[in-house]
Amino acid sequence: MLPSSRMPKFVAFLLVVAASLDDASAVDSKYSLETKYMKVPLDHFKWYAEEKSFNLRYLVDAKHHVQGGPIFVFTGDKGDINIYAQNTGFMFDIAPMFKALLVFIEHRYYGQSLPFGNDTFSNPQNMIYLTTTQALADFAFVIDQLKREFFENVVQYDTYPIVAFGSSYGGMLAAWLRMKYPYTVLGAISSSAPMFYFPGLSSCATFYEKVTKVFERYGRDQCIKTIKLGWDVIINLTKNKLGMDFVSSNWKLCSKISTTDDVEKLLEWLSDIYVNLALSNYHYPTDFYSPLPAYPVKVFCDKLTTSYFNDTKGLIEHFGYAIEMYTNYTGRTACNDINSKYHDITEFAFGYQMCTELIMPKCSTDADMFITAPWDFDKFAKKCYKKYGTSSSRPDWGMLIYGGKNLKYFSNIVFSNGEMDPYSCCGVSANVTSSVMAFDIIDAPHHVDLRNADMSDNNYIQSARQFHILALRKWLKLE
Repeated sequence: MLPSSRMPKFVAFLLVVAASLDDASAVDSKYSLETKYMKVPLDHFKWYAEEKSFNLRYLVDAKHHVQGGPIFVFTGDKGDINIYAQNTGFMFDIAPMFKALLVFIEHRYYGQSLPFGNDTFSNPQNMIYLTTTQALADFAFVIDQLKREFFENVVQYDTYPIVAFGSSYGGMLAAWLRMKYPYTVLGAISSSAPMFYFPGLSSCATFYEKVTKVFERYGRDQCIKTIKLGWDVIINLTKNKLGMDFVSSNWKLCSKISTTDDVEKLLEWLSDIYVNLALSNYHYPTDFYSPLPAYPVKVFCDKLTTSYFNDTKGLIEHFGYAIEMYTNYTGRTACNDINSKYHDITEFAFGYQMCTELIMPKCSTDADMFITAPWDFDKFAKKCYKKYGTSSSRPDWGMLIYGGKNLKYFSNIVFSNGEMDPYSCCGVSANVTSSVMAFDIIDAPHHVDLRNADMSDNNYIQSARQFHILALRKWLKLE
């Protein structure tokens, strides 16, 4: 382990700032929920003379709940639970139909569920409890308490009307909760979950290929060619100070790029924008990743390709104009901070998870629109050690504890994937058994089926939601 002095010094400062923010100001609230906290063990798998615990946050909506009605539990993802609650409208849409209690449980180490408060990320030793196994145990612990609170005759039940919901990484957790604690939830709705995104289960190239397909579908061929051309132009232009200054000024960067490390961060920042555009390419305006218009990939590509450029600087100007749509759609952003992800607590925490349990290989080839680069596990492991002081020596750990593609031994899980969702690259796309089922949503983006119903939803999205409702009725024995 690295000593605490080697950890990023901005972490503790950001935690103090984050703790002082009011949740309501950080998240636009479409749905009103009650905030609660529950003390959970810091380590579910060890016994202490004096048990160590911390407050885990969860949100509750009981407006439509009646005694004996089901509990729908959302397994928290990598971020503030308020954000996911406000973007999981499907659960609110169906709560009246099922007379359900809605509970959104925050994932440890995210939002306000910080085991060591402002010191959570200041010492490598404090981060060893950030694991999927501990998070799943948190969910099971909270659900057990909910059973005692909302179902009176606990000893008379062998199953409870409780179902897990989750999307993306949270969708993996919802499925794993059903797999690891089958007596805790009757079933799981797992949307856009990259269950097979582990070494040896999926090609490292498939994620960027999927992102490229989204741009091909909505941005047409010229957009792909321009983006691909842009990498060499940016790299060549930023080899000297004059070029760095031009890019910094034209793209309104908060700090001028001046080193090769800065250029590398710039390229990574641009790649992240393309990925986030593809992930948030909804058919209506959203603010999940960033405030964006409907079909942001199309809007971005239109801005990039609808007028001509005569030289290298003209191309850079076109990119700057298009990038503004993502970074400053509301017109409130003064400058673009390419270091923002390095200063973000959520990114820091999930980066740790991706260095330990959730190793998800990414590589790029000539077949996609990104910089061609192979997957280099040794290089990846060295970066992880430098940043977190952690070993990545067990890349197969996720498959070992969750079974990889061996899903036939489980039951009552629905996996849904949007055809235009990059994470569908590594999702469950075909029925495994009669009770471990898949629903592929044609022409649909990332976890759109768990968002609220919208007038512009296509028939495929509506059908996916009906599929979920039928599964819920079956599991809850309401047929």
